[in-house]
Amino acid sequence: MSAAGTATFWAEHLWTGVGDVRHGVVIEVAADRIVAAGVDGVAPPAGSIELRGVTLPGLVNAHSHAFHRALRGRTQVGSGSFWTWRDVMYSVAGRLTPANYETLATAAFTEMVLAGVTTVGEFHYVHHTADGSPHDDPIAMSRALARAAATAGIRLTLLDTCYLVGGFAPATGSAAEVDAEASADASAEPAADPSAEPAHVPLSPAQIRFGDGTGAAWAERATAVREALSGPAVVVGAAVHSVRAVPERDLATIAAWAHAHDAPLHVHVSEQPAENADCARLLGSTPVAVLRRHGVLDHRATAVHATHLTADDVADLAAGDAWACFCVTTERDLADGIGPAGALVEAGVPLTVGSDSHAVIDLFEEARGIETGQRLVSNRRGWFGADALLSAATVEGARSLGWDDAGLLEPGALADFVTVSLDSVRLADARRGSLLESIVFGATAADVATVVVGGEVVVRDGAHARVASPGAALRTAIAAVLPPEAPRGDAAPAAVSTASEPR
Repeated sequence: MSAAGTATFWAEHLWTGVGDVRHGVVIEVAADRIVAAGVDGVAPPAGSIELRGVTLPGLVNAHSHAFHRALRGRTQVGSGSFWTWRDVMYSVAGRLTPANYETLATAAFTEMVLAGVTTVGEFHYVHHTADGSPHDDPIAMSRALARAAATAGIRLTLLDTCYLVGGFAPATGSAAEVDAEASADASAEPAADPSAEPAHVPLSPAQIRFGDGTGAAWAERATAVREALSGPAVVVGAAVHSVRAVPERDLATIAAWAHAHDAPLHVHVSEQPAENADCARLLGSTPVAVLRRHGVLDHRATAVHATHLTADDVADLAAGDAWACFCVTTERDLADGIGPAGALVEAGVPLTVGSDSHAVIDLFEEARGIETGQRLVSNRRGWFGADALLSAATVEGARSLGWDDAGLLEPGALADFVTVSLDSVRLADARRGSLLESIVFGATAADVATVVVGGEVVVRDGAHARVASPGAALRTAIAAVLPPEAPRGDAAPAAVSTASEPR
């Protein structure tokens, strides 16, 4: 990924990730690192690469499921729910092969790069063949994702995900009673002794390709992935899919693996009230409390979504020095709710952002959605400044994914940066004194003009340097993984799903 030799860039306006926006800044790059970044006046030096607009640290998409890109526009038809969305997702997951997944992930990662994303955290759980047996190469799907990232020109943190069971055991009673319980207080005490009934159900046929059988078997395969793929542009970390999908007895195994390798460890947490209600009913506490008591929460950990938290949950995340990753475009698309971003930050929990299901890929929208969501639930403006929201989308995201040398534009850091053009109608009147505010609250992914990853110009004037027709690539890749469509009016009704099964 790194460019050979040296290069000089001149940024019309530059935000390094801290402090004020600077103007007329020369950035010297050697191989994949920044060696100097100094103010040099108005005119670009001879031979430099001009970056007209505002240059920022590369954006970091801290939570992605690349194959979900095939769902855009399809799961929004009709009213639906999280659970009908999940059925469509499973139908796509069931059609993935190493070959077509590489093609799809390449196209999805290319869309991210065009949107200014220089690093992605891929929460990867489609490990095996459709019948649950390993591929001839047991890590073939992971290799496909790594090749896709290399082709698209994006840094990858591959979060190898443990996914062992099919969800919490359903509550006794009708679907209406289950729904009523799902909306109950997530912190309520369980109605019965949690040991009196099994907590989980087995993997369903649609989920079986996600599972490794045991935490120990997952760790063996994750170690093989780490040994094979770790490198200058790839970090291999771990993920617990959720407390719904990993039994308590296996949580310590995943945590120990992450600790032994000093690897990032991410987990879906409290995305819906149903998850919390089931966890309280069967395990006696909230998901965050379960993770805490099994050693999952520490400075390597990120709680993804973190939408329905108690005050104790917030305190536990803060005590563990964990991050919280908000994916607001997905959370609102699925009607999941608005997470307590203000309370988390006030407690000392840093935020990151992700595009998750890729309802859209626009990290400016993800960042400003954190602030606007808090405004909606509090009737108050000004929870976060533009710099804090951009920090969530850059340096905090990079650190949460194991890239401690990315996210800030300073000597010694990785040469990953993005330039936002000020020429569009959205930013035409941007002023020097409020450039960051204009970008965070007015820009879209379409305003990204230049993307540099490891010193290499991957996007110039809004065009990808390696992929000639990204739109056509997406259309072809998505068509290959979609199930055949039923004729209009003849579609079978969606399968009924209980609110305890994981996505």
